[in-house]
Amino acid sequence: MANPQPKQPGQKPTHRPYRVVGENESAIWTPIGAAWPNKDGQGFSISCDAVPLHGRFVMRAITEKEAQQ
Repeated sequence: MANPQPKQPGQKPTHRPYRVVGENESAIWTPIGAAWPNKDGQGFSISCDAVPLHGRFVMRAITEKEAQQ
C-alpha cells in the first residue's frame, strides 16, 4: 500500500478522485482516493488507493452529504 500524501494535521480532503466507467445514467463511479488543495491554491495533493487503467479519472468537490457518510 502506498504512503498517503502529507497533509496538515486535522485537515480534511476537499475533493475526491473517481474512476468513471460508462456514460450518463449507467456510469459507474468508484472513489479511488482523496485530494487537498496546495497552500498556494494553484493545485492539489492527491492520494490514490488505485490508479485506473480503463475509464475516466474525475475529481469532484466533496459535498456535505458525502462528508457525513
